[in-house]
Amino acid sequence: MHRVQKLLSRYGYCSRRKGEELIKKGRVRVNDRVIKIGDKASKKDKIYVDNKLVKKQKLRYIMFNKPVGCVTSLKSAYNETIMKYIDVKQRVFPVGRLDYETSGLLILTNDGDFANRIMHPRYEVDKTYLLELKKQISKKQILQLEKGVDVGDYTTHPAKVKKINDKSMELTIHEGKKRIVRKMLKALGNRVVFLKRVGIGKLRLGKLRAGEYVELTEREKELIYEV
Repeated sequence: MHRVQKLLSRYGYCSRRKGEELIKKGRVRVNDRVIKIGDKASKKDKIYVDNKLVKKQKLRYIMFNKPVGCVTSLKSAYNETIMKYIDVKQRVFPVGRLDYETSGLLILTNDGDFANRIMHPRYEVDKTYLLELKKQISKKQILQLEKGVDVGDYTTHPAKVKKINDKSMELTIHEGKKRIVRKMLKALGNRVVFLKRVGIGKLRLGKLRAGEYVELTEREKELIYEV
């Protein structure tokens, strides 16, 4: 027996958190009974959301090289989305976000537990970015990045910095807040002119070209959490 929100996640329907929201709203039924938070079910039970039977999907784990000029969203009334490039039968969703002007490694999946382990702050999964800046990088700026940057409403956790040349670096952080990298450099009096995510954990984008995607192998999935 498992909590129903866990089964919804395992079946590729939604994340556990989203499952909890659906249950609280009374939209989830197990067999003939509307359930509440904490209720359990077995894999033999039938689970319905909004009176539609939830069927177990094939779990997908996709690594995508997001191009600049599309939004990290399943739908948008105004912009091209990442789904222009993704053609799979299952309904996958992006794990975290890259903004319109940022390119690079984005994972899509329908496994809510897998997504949560990447995004939740307590797991501290590293994200590595390649940056090019408008101004030269000073030693003081690097030391501040490694210490933590006051971006206004919070101070970031210490980052790992690998300087490439006077105006470019690799920056590794485990925070996933909106536009965090751009905010950090702006707070230090600099500006990001190019930003690409090249790694999550020890998984690297490699030679995957912009707009292309591949299915992750079991080993590649393990690299995300490897310390």
